[in-house]
Amino acid sequence: MTSTAARAPPAFAKAAPPQLLRVLGIAFGLAVVVGSVIGAGIMRAPGVVARGIANEPTFLLAWLAGGMLCLLSAMPVVEAGASVPRAGGAFPIAERAFGTTVGFLAGWITWLGNVSAIAYVAVVFGEYVHRLGLAAPIPVGVLAGGLILAAAVMNLAGTRATGASQAVASAVKGAGFLVLAAVLLASPHAAPTHAASPAVAAAGIGGVVMAIRVIYATYNGWGSAIIFSEEVRRPERTLARATFTDIAVVTTLYVLINVAVLHVLTPAAIAGSDLAVGDAAKAVLGATGDMAITAFGLFSLAALANLNVMKGSRITFCMARDGVLPKSLAAVSAGGTPVWSVAMLVFAAVLLAATGRYETLVRISAPWNICAVLIITFSAIRLRVAEPALARPWKMPLFPLPAIVAAAIQAGLLGLLLWDDPWNGLWSAATVVAPLPIWLLFARRWRREAAGDIP
Repeated sequence: MTSTAARAPPAFAKAAPPQLLRVLGIAFGLAVVVGSVIGAGIMRAPGVVARGIANEPTFLLAWLAGGMLCLLSAMPVVEAGASVPRAGGAFPIAERAFGTTVGFLAGWITWLGNVSAIAYVAVVFGEYVHRLGLAAPIPVGVLAGGLILAAAVMNLAGTRATGASQAVASAVKGAGFLVLAAVLLASPHAAPTHAASPAVAAAGIGGVVMAIRVIYATYNGWGSAIIFSEEVRRPERTLARATFTDIAVVTTLYVLINVAVLHVLTPAAIAGSDLAVGDAAKAVLGATGDMAITAFGLFSLAALANLNVMKGSRITFCMARDGVLPKSLAAVSAGGTPVWSVAMLVFAAVLLAATGRYETLVRISAPWNICAVLIITFSAIRLRVAEPALARPWKMPLFPLPAIVAAAIQAGLLGLLLWDDPWNGLWSAATVVAPLPIWLLFARRWRREAAGDIP
């Protein structure tokens, strides 16, 4: 007969590591890129871009070039993500390719970019609430914080509910923008103009660089599918299908929306507008059209904030599970939500959003987003060389040419942004390196905690 002592688990037995729930299907995989990308940018960005690029064909080519860069950059990202199908995006990929320290930096940079995206999306949400004439006494930063807290509550409902809401929201956003483009294109064409607005005339090279920043930020999120590798079914197929299909869809939609806006408004009228799409709708449909587009923008921004909270929490979850951060951040609720990771993310995003400064947040965050893509790109090259036998469900063609060209373009953009705005570039760099001494001091203890050696 087996004794009670024999049936009891040994005192040194380690608990299984916390796991996310693999409950997301192809619908979420297809929705996550559209949902991550479409939101604040396409509603607000055309006005900023038109300040720096007043020529209509060049204006449209800039938006098309942004999509083409995403497609090229996605090749090494998808290869690496499908080869290392773990939650957290850049962190597990860089950790496998270059070790724990580079992995930590990759995860930290990606997390910072996600926090800033939540913040500037929430700031635009606050601006649009005021545009509707609502909550005028409440500062934009406070409204932004309220949206972020609401997104946190939605995430606590669990992975299945949050994923389903994103699939629906992405479909509604895509359909809504297509209907809007059709309405604008069916309206009378804008009268031509040859005079640039004062904002355009004063923009100069700084305006062009800011246009590049904003277009890059507007496409930001195209690599989101790899963050959910442990939660989507059949990630070896879903990641590539979702990423490439959705980048093509988003690029087409962005160009179409800008063509439609230019059909109704001149570049001089678009330049400097906080909601060029709404101004175009107002020109065609009157004040009712402006209000309808602004309300639709609020819906899009709320859905995007919700998804960004979902994304960012997976980054710190994976890092904590691997012992790179405190193990409490890997705690997962019954519904599959990493609750403390959500809490930390929301706290940081609320602090940034309290500034209420959209363009400043974009300036600081752009280098982080570029560096994250560069790290994954170099990791994909490194893994191809160091682990040729690693299973690669999707392989980039003409290796290593796509990765090298993508890295060169991304590095060139990074250099341009730092040259144009060294002060915010310095802040971006300081934020990246600031936690390194703390991490080096506590990393060994956190790894022992993750392994169960420290209760």
